[in-house]
Amino acid sequence: MRAIWKGSISFGLVNIPIALYPATRREELKFRLLRGSDLSPVNYKRVAEKDGKEVAWDQIVKGYEYEKGKFVILGEKDFQRVDLEATQTVDIQDFVDVAQIDPMYFYKPYYLEPQKGGDKAYVLLREVLAKTNKVGIAKVIIKTRQYLAGVKAQKHTLVLELMHFAQELSDSDKLNVPTKMEPGKRESDMARALVESMTSEWDPLKYKDDYREALLEVIEEKVESGGKEIEAKPKEKKSSSKVIDLVAVLQESLAKSAGGKKKRPGKTSKPSSRKAA
Repeated sequence: MRAIWKGSISFGLVNIPIALYPATRREELKFRLLRGSDLSPVNYKRVAEKDGKEVAWDQIVKGYEYEKGKFVILGEKDFQRVDLEATQTVDIQDFVDVAQIDPMYFYKPYYLEPQKGGDKAYVLLREVLAKTNKVGIAKVIIKTRQYLAGVKAQKHTLVLELMHFAQELSDSDKLNVPTKMEPGKRESDMARALVESMTSEWDPLKYKDDYREALLEVIEEKVESGGKEIEAKPKEKKSSSKVIDLVAVLQESLAKSAGGKKKRPGKTSKPSSRKAA
């Protein structure tokens, strides 16, 4: 795995040399756009709206639309005028209790690996964060853009998780959601019983991308059939989304949940032999 960024974590007078590695990966199936008549790949072109002509890269500039149809052009010198002094530093400005931060602020994690001479300070920061349940709130510049980020302890690793700035999150108060409605005691008790009956230990490997798996099956069938159309399998009928009797629906859900719990022991799912696309 190749580091995408190298620099240091800074808090107070402490400086820890680190490298940044992606902590997630996307396993999306990639498709090409083709012309239907001869399956020739279709490429994208940079075309000007005004006359429909293709534009070469050396003729393209960056513009900011400050009013409808009015732009100001920014060149390389304009971007260089922005203070990028802290480009190679994860500058921790505060330490905050993790429980105080709305999870919606966090959105993309990266692993932090100590570089030469940084092991002792790395372990020190990791242990302090773990024991105090705090997260270091920092600013970091990656590829010319500044991000808000949280430095967290996770098992034996420090994780840098990019965060939204407050102005980037939409206000949920604008949504038309019920606030004064209270559920009845019977519905509330049954809903709690249903939640408890469906409660289990967290196992991330239990959850699969069903859509990707099903799409891979369709692709394999089409490859084996030489690209011919394949008759779609009949889909299970879904129950109506219109809830007439909430108690009856909860009772039925409880019965199904209890039945599912009884059938689970002794059953193991076979790993798929299909190769990942």
